[in-house]
Amino acid sequence: MRVLIVKLSSLGDVVHAMPAVQDLFRARPDASIDWAVEPAFAPLVRRVQGVAHVIETPFRRWRRGMFKPATWAEWRAWQATLRQLPYDAIIDLQGLTKSALVARLARGERYGLAHATDGSSWEPPARWWVQHPLSVPRHVHAVERSRLIVAQVLGSDATLAPHYGLRLKSGLPGTGAPQAAAPEVVFVHGSSRPDKAWPTANWLDLGRRFLQQGWRIGLPQGSDAEADWAASLEQNLAQALPEAERGRITVWPRLSLDALLDRMAACQGVIGVDSGLSHLAVALDLPHVQIYNWPTAWRTGPPEAAAGSEAVRQLAVFAEPTPSVQAVETAWKQVWAASYA
Repeated sequence: MRVLIVKLSSLGDVVHAMPAVQDLFRARPDASIDWAVEPAFAPLVRRVQGVAHVIETPFRRWRRGMFKPATWAEWRAWQATLRQLPYDAIIDLQGLTKSALVARLARGERYGLAHATDGSSWEPPARWWVQHPLSVPRHVHAVERSRLIVAQVLGSDATLAPHYGLRLKSGLPGTGAPQAAAPEVVFVHGSSRPDKAWPTANWLDLGRRFLQQGWRIGLPQGSDAEADWAASLEQNLAQALPEAERGRITVWPRLSLDALLDRMAACQGVIGVDSGLSHLAVALDLPHVQIYNWPTAWRTGPPEAAAGSEAVRQLAVFAEPTPSVQAVETAWKQVWAASYA
């Protein structure tokens, strides 16, 4: 059996689709699973257990250079790859016009969402090309939505605890395992949307509290603006430490997604805003607190918390205009106790 998963972007959305792929892999271990995705996220998808081939689909790059001959040559080569073999099921987990186009150009039976869901902008043209429209609850978590779609297509079990299936490089410490040296917590401060940010003063306050408790702090960065912000936070936090201990705060170098995955997996926890890296922390099963300025955690926050479990390794904290430092620290103590009580 050959199955094509279509989930092109972005990082958080790609992560949210992983449990559905694991459901499929458990139900049909003999299946050959391909995944169409933007090249930026292809290294991550290649780490997902059960995925046989990744079809890199650079719609973003094509859109910027749509009138260039090289773009059309690449488009033709991509179509040849996509249509090389027929699929028994083509499952569009994104519900956008561009993902529906990918499904339409591939060879096989096409499955997709029959309707919009709360808070998700499913584009009407996407449903015109669906051969087999599938209904799910309108108010549903992003992870559950994909799992329910796959369950209807292939009879997988969407009631099991979500598993992401990310393979890590050998020799890494176990995810979330306390180390002999000072443990490291990662502050995920960057987001593609400024209105999802947490105030710098809050990060400083929280950082000082963690340093007083003996933690190391890791500061990832993926742009010049994020690098400048992280360097400034490092400098301000270091003032509270003796010079010999200032190495406990580290601005990470700019890493590829592949390298970033392994570096995050080796830390002992993550606190972050609603961003792709925070969702990656969920997939790695790290102790994690996700910060929300908007009441959308029910849709994209840690699924374990959304399910209402009492002892959870991952929690979302929401408040308007933004959660307090005390609320975030209290949530952290809860997830740490649930992980290593």
